[in-house]
Amino acid sequence: MLSTPNPYDISIVIPLLNEEESLAELEAWIRRVMTENNFRYEILLIDDGSTDGSWNIIQALAAQNPSVKGIKFRRNYGKSAALNVGFGLVKGDVVITMDADLQDSPDEIPELYKMVMKDGFDLVSGWKKKRYDPITKTIPTKLYNGVTRLMSGIKLHDMNCGLKAYKYDVIKNIEVYGEMHRYIPVIAKAAGFKKIGEKVVQHFPRKHGKSKFGLSRFINGPLDLMSIMFVSRFSKKPMHFFGSMGLFSFFIGFAILVYLTIAKFVWTEYGMTERPIFFFGILAIIIGTQLFLTGFLAELVARAAPNRNNYIVERYLQIEEENER
Repeated sequence: MLSTPNPYDISIVIPLLNEEESLAELEAWIRRVMTENNFRYEILLIDDGSTDGSWNIIQALAAQNPSVKGIKFRRNYGKSAALNVGFGLVKGDVVITMDADLQDSPDEIPELYKMVMKDGFDLVSGWKKKRYDPITKTIPTKLYNGVTRLMSGIKLHDMNCGLKAYKYDVIKNIEVYGEMHRYIPVIAKAAGFKKIGEKVVQHFPRKHGKSKFGLSRFINGPLDLMSIMFVSRFSKKPMHFFGSMGLFSFFIGFAILVYLTIAKFVWTEYGMTERPIFFFGILAIIIGTQLFLTGFLAELVARAAPNRNNYIVERYLQIEEENER
């Protein structure tokens, strides 16, 4: 069956939390850029449990501009949840993600669109080469990006830049959960989308509100990266990881015990249980057995894993009826 052409050239997904002062200016800025370039577009504003007047602003913007759509979460789930829900609803040939704090420039969108549609990139990540952030944020960010480049093999300077462009097929074939939005390029690469590019983008100082940046990301970030690296390689075959380590450990323990059994009949100075290596051999066999069983159980879980992305959406705004079901 032939696929239906997407009704939009560009879908813009904007997760937000307490950004009421920025939304009107951001929408006007995006609308100007879209109009100047004759793009068919939609803007999806996802209110991630704001406690200010952000949703009221979104409703007012949607009343003025039919291209503005909104989703309101009942509570704060996090940026990954907002992006995952947004990715499931958008219908543009190119999907742009950006932050709502006016630090990302909509003027970058036409070039990002060109890099995906004409240059053939699956994903293009912004690089805020000149940043207007405090040193307490820039130094850890550089360290984080360096470690991620080393572990993932993806040569991006700014992995966590909110301004990114995706081919439609990419966002429809990846899942973003937990706090994995930081590693979407890694997730996309694991899914087989390997043409990943980078564009230097302008970064503006924050005009309104407070940054949602927290030091906890530098504790959770490395754990998330290790999780993605593991899942991308072994999510469909966990037994290959746990089973191989288990068999290796079991073999080492078994070899030790065989050696001690032979030694008991050749050298009689010591009994088997009087030698420290005996206990190491027993421990290796126990660990090997446990790892093998872990791999077996992980195989069962992987084949029957429930949906991880269940979020309670309180309100939809100008979202087509079929998407609300």
